[in-house]
Amino acid sequence: MIVIYHDVGGTHSTAVAANIHINKLPMDKVPKKEELLKLKTFDKIDKGDMGHLVYIGEDEFKDKVYTIGRQYAANLVIPAIEDMYSILNGNNEDLMIVDTKPTVNTLMKIGGFTSRRLHMVSIGRPIVTYGSLKAYMEIANIVKGVKNNLRKVLKIS
Repeated sequence: MIVIYHDVGGTHSTAVAANIHINKLPMDKVPKKEELLKLKTFDKIDKGDMGHLVYIGEDEFKDKVYTIGRQYAANLVIPAIEDMYSILNGNNEDLMIVDTKPTVNTLMKIGGFTSRRLHMVSIGRPIVTYGSLKAYMEIANIVKGVKNNLRKVLKIS
């Protein structure tokens, strides 16, 4: 199975979700800000990386977990990924694409824009980090749902 977490920038809610998914971040409690900041992709994806799949790791089921920043073109990017996967594999049964954008709050938008777009990292990163911690349990709930669906697909209790 391949799991892809996506949102506009691919560097905040997706990075958190993917790292929760591979058990690098806790599912049941909000981590310290330092734990987010030491993630390889948290607030570190550049504009040139938009639209590219970023491999995050493997979960306990041996599923490969990726993130992607798809800007405001989910209606174009997601079907293209699904079509290509289907062409290569004959179907989409082993592909799960998950939108984390619903968890993105105003602080994450302001901080992410300031850090990534305006390149004012020293101002934006603390704001987006705080916003991500505020949204953390909401992001974790999305990951819980994904993992529950994977267990059903894999018939694991």
